[in-house]
Amino acid sequence: MNYDGMSLKKNFWRFIWPSVIAQWIFALYTMVDGMFVARGVSEVALSAVNIASPFVNFLFSVSILFAVGASTIVAIYLGQGNHEDANQVYTQNMIVLSILSFLIMGVVLWRMDDIAAFLGATEVTVDYVKTYLLSVAPFTWSFIISYSFEILVKTDGYPRFATIAATTGALLNCVLDYLFVMVFHWGVGGAGVATGISQTVLVVMYLTHFLSPKATIKFVKVVWSAKQLLRSIKIGLASGLTEFSAGITVFLFNHAILANIGEDGIVSYTIIAYVSTIVVMSMAGIAQGTQPLISYYYGKGEQEKYRTLFRYALSATIGLAVVAFISAWLGAGLLVGIFVSPELSELRLYSSHVFRIFSISFLVMGFNVVSGGFFTAIERPKSSLAISLGRGFVMLVVALKLCIGVAGGEGIWWASTVSELLCLLVTAGLMYRYARTEKSGFIREKTQVKNSGAGYLTTSEK
Repeated sequence: MNYDGMSLKKNFWRFIWPSVIAQWIFALYTMVDGMFVARGVSEVALSAVNIASPFVNFLFSVSILFAVGASTIVAIYLGQGNHEDANQVYTQNMIVLSILSFLIMGVVLWRMDDIAAFLGATEVTVDYVKTYLLSVAPFTWSFIISYSFEILVKTDGYPRFATIAATTGALLNCVLDYLFVMVFHWGVGGAGVATGISQTVLVVMYLTHFLSPKATIKFVKVVWSAKQLLRSIKIGLASGLTEFSAGITVFLFNHAILANIGEDGIVSYTIIAYVSTIVVMSMAGIAQGTQPLISYYYGKGEQEKYRTLFRYALSATIGLAVVAFISAWLGAGLLVGIFVSPELSELRLYSSHVFRIFSISFLVMGFNVVSGGFFTAIERPKSSLAISLGRGFVMLVVALKLCIGVAGGEGIWWASTVSELLCLLVTAGLMYRYARTEKSGFIREKTQVKNSGAGYLTTSEK
C-alpha cells in the first residue's frame, strides 16, 4: 500500500470523508435507538437509554484505544516498507481485543445491578437501564471488533469500503429498530439487540476484506511482544479517552442534572448529548482520517507533508464547528421535536433553550480534538494524553463545579463551553512548545549539515 499516488490534498479528503461519515454512523446508532424508544416506548425509556449509553461509549473507547495505537504503528511500518512487523502488530491487536471483549461481557452480566446503579439509574429508570444493558452485553465482541476493523481497513488503504460497510450497518440498525421496537414491541431491549446484530454484520463484512488477497494487512502467526503492545496502548490511550469523553461527559452531566434539576433535565440533556456526540465524533473523524496519512509521512520523515495535513485538518474542523453551531442555534426546536411529544410544550421550550447554550462549546472543541489526534499520530503520547484527560474529565469536573456554584442548575448548560476553553489554554501551550521544539531542532539540523555535511535528526517526544 502506498499513499503517494495522488496529491496531498486529494488524499486528505479521500481519507477524512469516509472517517467522518463512519463516525456519524457510529454516533447515530444510539441516537436511532433513542428516537425509536422515545416514540415506541416513552420519554422515561429514552432517558434510560441515555443513562446506559456511557457503556456503549466505553466499548468503543476500548476498541479505539488499541486500534489507533496499532493503526499508527502499522502505518509507520508501512511507510518504512516493513510489512512483516505491520502484520504482527495488527494480529496481536485483534487477539488482545477479543480476549478483553469476553472479559468485559462477563463482568457486565455478573454485576448488572451495580453497573446500572453506578451509571445513574433511578427507581423510575432502573428496569429500562438493566434491560438495555442486558440486550447489548452479549454483543460486546462485535461492538469492539467492528470499530477496530473500521479504523484498520482505512489504514490498509480502503477508506471507501469502510464507509460502505458502516453505512450498511447503520441502515440495517434502522430497519431492525423499527421492527423490534415499533412492530414487535420489544421495547428498549429490542433497540439494543438491533444495534448488536448490526455490529455483528459489520464484523463479517470487514472480515471479507481482511481475509481477501487484496488486503495489505494480513493475519499471521503471532509472535507475542509485550513491548509492541505497551507501545500501542501508550499511543492509543489519548484517542481512547477522547472517544470515551462523550461517555464520561454524559455520566457527569447525568449525575449533576439529577442532583440540581431533576429527571426532566435528563430528557433535555439526552437530546443535547445525541447531537453533541455527532459533532464531537465528526471532529474525531477528521483527526482519525488524517492519522494514517500523518503517521505514514512521519514514518518516512517528510515533516512538511504531515504538518500540512494538520493544517488541512484544522481548517476543516473550524468550518465544521461553525456549521454545527449555526445549525444547532437555528434548528434547536426542530431537533427537540423529534424526541419530545408535542403536548409537552414546556419541556420542548426548555430543551431548545438549553441546547442553544450548550452549542456554544462546538466553536471551541475542534482545535482540542484535532490537536490531540495530531500528537497521537506523530507519537507524542504525553501531549495527546494531556489534552484528552483535560477535555474529557479534569476540566469538565472543574467547569461543572464552577458553573453550578455561580449559576446553580442553569450553570450546568454552560459547563461544556467553560471546560473546552480551559482545555484550549492547555492545548495552545502544548502546541507552542511543539513549535519551539521543531524550530530549534531545525536550526540544529541546519548547523550540523553546514558544519559536517551530515544528515539530520528530527526531534520527537517519547
